[in-house]
Amino acid sequence: MDAFPIPAESFILGFIGAGKMAESIAKGVAKSGVLPPDRICTAVHSNLKRRDAFESIGVKILSDNNAVVEYSDVVVFSVKPQIRPLLSRKKLLVSVAAGVKLKDLQEWTGHSRFIRVMPNTPSAVGEAATVMSLGGTATEEDGELIGKLFGSVGKIWRADEKLFDAITGLSGSGPAYIFLAIEALADGGVAAGLPRELALGLASQTVLGAASMVTKSGKHPGQLKDDVASPGGTTIAGIHELEKSGFRGILMNAVVAAAKRSRELS
Repeated sequence: MDAFPIPAESFILGFIGAGKMAESIAKGVAKSGVLPPDRICTAVHSNLKRRDAFESIGVKILSDNNAVVEYSDVVVFSVKPQIRPLLSRKKLLVSVAAGVKLKDLQEWTGHSRFIRVMPNTPSAVGEAATVMSLGGTATEEDGELIGKLFGSVGKIWRADEKLFDAITGLSGSGPAYIFLAIEALADGGVAAGLPRELALGLASQTVLGAASMVTKSGKHPGQLKDDVASPGGTTIAGIHELEKSGFRGILMNAVVAAAKRSRELS
């Protein structure tokens, strides 16, 4: 059965689950101009802080999740709601719920017009690394629409769902690894004599700048590393210490361990 087309110029975006991730996506979509806030809706029950957060964006607050599904053309789930009868193939359904697979969603709804999306926490500042996988009856147009929505809070790639555990280990858990690295760099700066505030600012901006060089220069990270490591200099001395401690292997092992845990939990 052919999917019903989503009206690109007038569709309504709804969120089931009004948490931080939904807020980040709604804010990014509205701020980028992809959708005006009055075409975005959610339901908030007793949490007044969550209601205030969405109302500050201009999002429409509805009475309950049933109302959100009925009102919306595209429905983003961060939780599994008890509203199955309303989830027809006329609507494009998007899941950002961790560990919930497309086959589970199909069994749950009775159809496969689902797109599974995995954003990460930097969506809160418009710098998400997001991956999506299309269900069996989701169309290319559906994929393009979701790519545009989630592209408003960072970068998005398409991948086979079988890769999602590895993606969890890298981009899903990766921000925490980088937070740890920034903290460690700042501690190193303090140990070398810097004031704490200056050390943390320098560490954070250094990581941000280095990441931007990788994404914008087109050079391999190894080449960028070589460019700054002059013979007998300070940088190669620091790199030597990292290599002696197994720095690269530690990061690789962290990704593999998180991916393994994701498989165990799904």
